[in-house]
Amino acid sequence: MAVIALIMASGVSVSLVAARILWTGHWRYAFLAWNLFLAWLPLLFAQISCDAFRQPSRAKWRFWGFAVAWLLFFPNAPYIFTDIIHLNTRGFGHFWLDLVLVLLCALTGLVLGFVSLFLMQSVIRQMLGKAASWIFIAIVAGLSGFGIYLGRFLGFNSWDIVWKPLELSRGIGDWVSDPLGHPTSFVFPWLFGTFLFVAYVMLYALTRLQPGQQLHLQTTK
Repeated sequence: MAVIALIMASGVSVSLVAARILWTGHWRYAFLAWNLFLAWLPLLFAQISCDAFRQPSRAKWRFWGFAVAWLLFFPNAPYIFTDIIHLNTRGFGHFWLDLVLVLLCALTGLVLGFVSLFLMQSVIRQMLGKAASWIFIAIVAGLSGFGIYLGRFLGFNSWDIVWKPLELSRGIGDWVSDPLGHPTSFVFPWLFGTFLFVAYVMLYALTRLQPGQQLHLQTTK
């Protein structure tokens, strides 16, 4: 059901992007369809990695290979939230349409990422235990916040670790040498990592509610 819902949300998002292009005659937000495609890759890699984890020991290299690929591409899922920077208030007639369009794509990407994160957390829980799985979530959230910073502010992509390893290592090295050099370079990764962790915890808690379960709030007099 989760995958069906995500396919539906992705289809609606891409359809709205296409409708905007036809309506305005501009390809301004066509990149959202590409970013949404990238958001699906972590879920694909996580599923392959989990399948490999269940296989005999000879398949462990597949598990680790796709687990690394998942970690590299995971920031692409929540990255779409930063695309709100492209909203143009000067074209007020399109502003609310564009806002809904970006938020719908961003929400779809975020849930795609969280489903893949849930799959990987289940593997870590089996390997190392429940406590370690939540430490894993915190680490991934922090690394993803930094990865999104590299993408939005320094212009790097997940595949640049292969195509531009020197430029990428130089960019990371500059940040490590002076992380407080610019407020954005330190605050943004920390804040976005916090956002991802809190959002995942809330969604995780919601998935634990049973059908018909009621929430009882106690009040003090």
